[in-house]
Amino acid sequence: MEITTGAKSPSQRRYTPAQKEQAVRLVRQLRSELGTEQGTVVRVARQLGYGIESVRNWVTQADIDVGMKPGTTTEDAERIKVLEQEVKELRRSNAILRSASAFFAAELDRPQR
Repeated sequence: MEITTGAKSPSQRRYTPAQKEQAVRLVRQLRSELGTEQGTVVRVARQLGYGIESVRNWVTQADIDVGMKPGTTTEDAERIKVLEQEVKELRRSNAILRSASAFFAAELDRPQR
């Protein structure tokens, strides 16, 4: 029988924005000190006890957000998400209106008694 401690596995861990900013800052600082990008993410991730790919993704997104790399910024991604939700709601509303329109058109076409 396996006893669980209730601790989350690393793949389920949630990091605060402060933790993410700290990791990005440390990676950038280490890169400037060493003059290379090789191994800096792994080193910082291990030092902080974070997932390597998590730290790599945070650094990449931070680089995109400040314009160092091409890509979709966090702000743009959030705006896209909001707009996609709005489109979904509008399509749903249009489908309801189409159904209602067809229903009432059929009612008008029926012969009156």
